[in-house]
Amino acid sequence: MSGIPHDNYEPKTRIEKWIDSRLPAVRFVHDFLMIPTPKNLNWWWIWGMVLTFTLVLQIVTGVVLVMHYTPQVDLAFSSVEHIMRDVNGGYMIRYFHLNGASLFFVAVYIHIFRGLYYGSYKAPREITWIIGMLIYLLMMATAFMGYVLPWGQMSFHGTAVITGLFGAIPFIGPEIQTWLLGASAVGQPALNRFFSLHYLLPFIIAGLVIVHFWAFHSTGSNNPAGVEMRKTSKEEVKKDSLTFWPYFVMKDLFALSVVLVVFVAIVGFMPNYLGEPVNYVPANPLQTPTHIVPEWYFLPFYAILRAFTADVWVVMFAHWISFGIIDAKFFGVLAMFGAILVIALAPWLDTSTVRSGRFRPMFKWWFAGLAVDFVVLTWAGSRPAEGIYPYISLIGAAYWFGYFLVVLPILGVIEKPLAQPATIEDDFNASHGKAE
Repeated sequence: MSGIPHDNYEPKTRIEKWIDSRLPAVRFVHDFLMIPTPKNLNWWWIWGMVLTFTLVLQIVTGVVLVMHYTPQVDLAFSSVEHIMRDVNGGYMIRYFHLNGASLFFVAVYIHIFRGLYYGSYKAPREITWIIGMLIYLLMMATAFMGYVLPWGQMSFHGTAVITGLFGAIPFIGPEIQTWLLGASAVGQPALNRFFSLHYLLPFIIAGLVIVHFWAFHSTGSNNPAGVEMRKTSKEEVKKDSLTFWPYFVMKDLFALSVVLVVFVAIVGFMPNYLGEPVNYVPANPLQTPTHIVPEWYFLPFYAILRAFTADVWVVMFAHWISFGIIDAKFFGVLAMFGAILVIALAPWLDTSTVRSGRFRPMFKWWFAGLAVDFVVLTWAGSRPAEGIYPYISLIGAAYWFGYFLVVLPILGVIEKPLAQPATIEDDFNASHGKAE
């Protein structure tokens, strides 16, 4: 399972040997749990466990909710109310599922930013990074389709706005939008499609998560020092690592329990805090909400989408050079998806030979700016597209693209990194003291 030397599973009893020769499931679990893991991992590495738990939570609660949901435009809203009012424990199951989506995205954004800071995307982990970005895109698609299902005011009109973005694609946009909706407007065909895909995609995500685990267990996990684990002998591996079980499993479970205390408190005392009140009103195609806002985890990219209006010079230049094909709406769509694409391209945009941001003094400041920029874009995306907010979004979008397309390539050339530890063992001893 891995190229890292470690203690292999050896079946002892006749039954174990018989099973192992036919279905080596125990060997697979053993190799997964006993994989040597860098012993200097800090608390930023606990979010993988949170993401795994949340995926299971979303699948289990989603399956239960499907048993009582009716994917029909005249009954969808009332079926959700039926779950909330009449099904035993239905309100709690729905609130866990509803807020579980937010926990999922909180964890994945921390997970991504941790990877960006510590250089987890650099060789030999580029494929692991790309798989992670595919999981993130499927998460966004699943969350959007799930938001449609209650068939409230915000769900209905938000669907019209988001699917309308595909209609902005020159020449083929209207056909793509019709294909997505199954009709010329949001209605029963769209609800059928989004319901089926919302049920299917989590299982595809689960499959990609397994591949994601396989990928980083093949290359070994990154670590805060950014230096590779020594693999020439078992003795060197043991100096640099601890087995995933029990050390990091117990650490991750403790962190997960702390996260769940906060999560359960939110579900119990403020389950609708992150939702929109207007979505508790049945969908009415003839009455559009004053301010259409997507879920909070889409807001940074929603702000980038709205930032590029027709009076922005780069949009005017794109419109001119494309002979009018690229208008402001299509440019915004390109910018929104481009903002995600540049994250995926980080392994090739970052030219520094130093992996961890701990040893890159200039990089630390630019990265801190990126984290602040993400928060500002989230806030700007929640505000109306008027007044000063479009300008704030535009500045935030400029910094976002500037960081990935300009700062990362240049820093690798001009930055003078600090001295790095020779081994993971040296980094661990410097932080925690040498073991007797």
